[in-house]
Amino acid sequence: MTRHEPTAIVLLSGGLDSSTCMGIAADEGFEIIALSFDYGQRHRCELEASRRLVRHYRARRHMICELGLFRELGGSALTDDGIPVPVADSVAQIGEGIPTTYVPARNLVFLSYAVGLAEVEGASTIFIGVNAVDYSGYPDCRPEFIQAFAEAAGLAIKAGVEGRGPSLRTPLIDLSKAEIIAKGRALGVPYELTHSCYHPREDGTACGRCDSCLLRRKGFADAGLCDPIPYASSAA
Repeated sequence: MTRHEPTAIVLLSGGLDSSTCMGIAADEGFEIIALSFDYGQRHRCELEASRRLVRHYRARRHMICELGLFRELGGSALTDDGIPVPVADSVAQIGEGIPTTYVPARNLVFLSYAVGLAEVEGASTIFIGVNAVDYSGYPDCRPEFIQAFAEAAGLAIKAGVEGRGPSLRTPLIDLSKAEIIAKGRALGVPYELTHSCYHPREDGTACGRCDSCLLRRKGFADAGLCDPIPYASSAA
């Protein structure tokens, strides 16, 4: 059957931001190919959240790529069991600078895979949920990085050289977490299916005290909405 809808690659972690991007892509009429990564992250339960979202949005395809390199390299609290995930009692206690949860070159690698997949699938657009407002100090979530990568990608693939390379969309990059949540809620994004925690309990319950949990909880509070997922801690 001939497809008439434009195709989009959505980088889908299973978290709040990437699920909002998926909601935007669906609302704009894209046929979705979701791309997730199993890179040895200690919060691998996010992959099950990505599967739930794929089923909800009836994505055409869901690719989960295994990348052992990040686990072997270490250097991040998300991939190295010897580095503790930082926790706090409030957003105000989150330290400045690049946190230990930064994974070296993660978005650089993820986007490279997305560009290759987009070329093979003929996708016109790549969505990634990077955010430069509540970005927690990650250098690969900045507009400067996205712009530089898009320029390099245009030179690196056949489709780009021929002037038909995919566009790189970052619809959340200038939004606060509260604005992201409000946008997603307006689009009906099922946040109850998502997972954001960097340090979940064995049953998958969010810890409530890692940077990701704190920013998420503050976002819902600032938006005047109730976060639909349970937490192990009452920190906020």
